[in-house]
This record gives sequence, C-alpha cells and structure tokens, in this order.
Amino acid sequence: MVDWITTEGLTPYNDAVAFMEARVEAIAAGTADEAIWLIEHPPLYTAGTSARAEDLRSPDRFPVYTSKRGGQFTYHGPGQRVVYVMLDLNRRGRDIRAFVQQLEAWVIAALAEFNITGHIRDGRVGVWVERPERPALPDGRMAEDKIAAIGIRLRKWVSFHGISINVEPELEHFSGIVPCGISDFGVTSLVDLGLPITMGDVDVALRRAFDEVFEGAP
Repeated sequence: MVDWITTEGLTPYNDAVAFMEARVEAIAAGTADEAIWLIEHPPLYTAGTSARAEDLRSPDRFPVYTSKRGGQFTYHGPGQRVVYVMLDLNRRGRDIRAFVQQLEAWVIAALAEFNITGHIRDGRVGVWVERPERPALPDGRMAEDKIAAIGIRLRKWVSFHGISINVEPELEHFSGIVPCGISDFGVTSLVDLGLPITMGDVDVALRRAFDEVFEGAP
C-alpha cells in the first residue's frame, strides 16, 4: 500500500528532509507503508551531489541547501508541485535505471492528461517540452524548455527526494542558478504554456498516472 500525503502551505526544506529520512527508515524496517508526499516549498535552491559552485549565479538571493540527492542545482518555490517519492525498491526490483525510467514515464503520463507531450533527452535530466513557436537554436535544434526535474536518493533500497513539476512558479527565480547544469535551454510551466491548470488538477493526474506506470511493477 502506498500512502498519499498532501501538505498544504509551504513546507520548510529541512523539515521535509527530516520527515523523509524518518519515513524511509520506517519503510526499510517494515513499520510504515511506502509514501508519496505532495508539497510546496518556500523559494530556495538545492545543490545535489553533482552541483558545481559556478552554477549558483545568485548565492544571496534565496536560501541554499546542500542535498544528498543526485543531480545539480535546482529551484523549489510556490507554484511548483514537489513530489517526494518514498518507495521500497526491495519489493519493486533493485534496478535504479529502471526506477528512474518509471519516474520519467510517470511525469510524462501525468502531462499527457493535459495534452502535453513530455520528452526525455539523453544527457539532459528531467522532462522537456518542445517549443516550435520559438526560433531554433544556433545548431539547428528545436527550442525546448524543462518542465519537470528528477533527483532521487536511495537508502537501504528505499527511495526519497523525487520530482518537481512546474505548475505556476515564478520562472524568473530559476535565473539564480543554472538549472541542473544546463544553460542552452529554458524552463517553463503548465501555466506558461497557456494552460489554466491548478495544483489540484496536477495531483489528480499524478495519482492516476502512478497507477498506470507502477501498478504491477516487479
């Protein structure tokens, strides 16, 4: 059984990490169910295990937290749905690559509920959307923007951290970092794409897509 938890308001980052660490230990010990936690954070930057100091463009703008998740710098803030994923890979197959692919497929399936086509790109972590209305890049590639970030950590084969989907955050806040170390492409949101979608709409889509992608997984 997966426990779905939704927390209203803005959750401080350190409080979220403390909750996840405790829940992961309990899941590993067999004393708690797996959990999907849907929250929002106040404006902040996090530095993953591969973060480069030069990618923090505005170190004094928002609080910066060192995170033990994979990946580089990312932004969290109001209007962004953060999805913390605490799942037991001991029961779901100890295959990290396959698990990350499931997370990607989950986001793509949720976006499809709103007729948005998400893409995975080699060498660029996260989920991307094409922007054919914009000029192509100098090398001829189509313009694309990132709509969702993925970064996880495992402890005793139980996952934590997870996914962030841009619903209606202040996109200018991303300018204080090089998001995930990628400077050639931009960042977008569901509302920026012209879709009047609420956080509740996204939560419903995530729940439905989770059942599609993870139900029956080994």
